[in-house]
Amino acid sequence: MHGWGWGYEGMGGWAFGFMTVGMILLWILIVLAIVALAKYLLRESRSTASKDARTPETVLSERFARGEIDTKEYRERLDAIREAGHG
Repeated sequence: MHGWGWGYEGMGGWAFGFMTVGMILLWILIVLAIVALAKYLLRESRSTASKDARTPETVLSERFARGEIDTKEYRERLDAIREAGHG
């Protein structure tokens, strides 16, 4: 038996070099895909949590900003929210 004995007799140094570079690139792509997926999932969970965490004061402020209520009504409702302890 001559050569390496594992069926690599026809492969020169360039082939092993290309295989090594290819494997390194493959692992880099796998790691990058995992990182990208983790970032995406974390961003989605954060945005969902922030939408669910709207306080009564935030909702009231948004309505005031859209012009749905005037200044007097805004202040009255804000005082009521704070008195009830929901702020």
